[in-house]
Amino acid sequence: MAEVSLVRSGFTLAAIAAVCTALVALTWQATYERIAANEQVWLEQSLQPALSGLVFDSGVTDSMLTIPAPNDLPGSGDTIVYRVYSGDRPVAALFVVSARDGYAGAIRLLIGVDADAAVTGVHVLEHRETPGLGDGIETSKSSWAAQFKGRSLRDPVAAGWTIKRDGGEFDQLTGASVTPRAVVKAIRDTLVYFEANSAAVFAATADGQEGVSE
Repeated sequence: MAEVSLVRSGFTLAAIAAVCTALVALTWQATYERIAANEQVWLEQSLQPALSGLVFDSGVTDSMLTIPAPNDLPGSGDTIVYRVYSGDRPVAALFVVSARDGYAGAIRLLIGVDADAAVTGVHVLEHRETPGLGDGIETSKSSWAAQFKGRSLRDPVAAGWTIKRDGGEFDQLTGASVTPRAVVKAIRDTLVYFEANSAAVFAATADGQEGVSE
């Protein structure tokens, strides 16, 4: 009898597990499209700050490019780039890069560069910098990042692409220099890469798989 009871218990547990698995699958199917749509909206909203003032008619995320590592962009992995167009004319490229030398770790940035190689905007996507000090790089905390809009490798020249404390042209943050120094360097390195590879960036296949070769 004990063996029969154990067998019945096993069947019961198996049936419960099957029902739970089916419920999870049904819930996933019911919510997948909604989750995907919400993620797309979030992504579009995250990219918009780097496109302020630009005129384009393509979707912000329609032309995504992966630039495989190693490359000369900030960060150690593959780099995602979103490109926008007006008709067939390139308008801007949005680079998702990582400044690895932040005070508390890597700083994930969205850097927009227009077809003339000028910064269209800088938006901090993720960081672990000190609250009240380094977190001033966030656009929600201060206007610090606004100073980069419209700047290029000719404005200022290369020597000016650092914070004022190091003899450059860009403001640091009160009580913090490591964090802004890392961000300025990441922007400069992105501009250097873009100037050397802009034609390839805009010409590459927009399938999210093929990237710009070095």
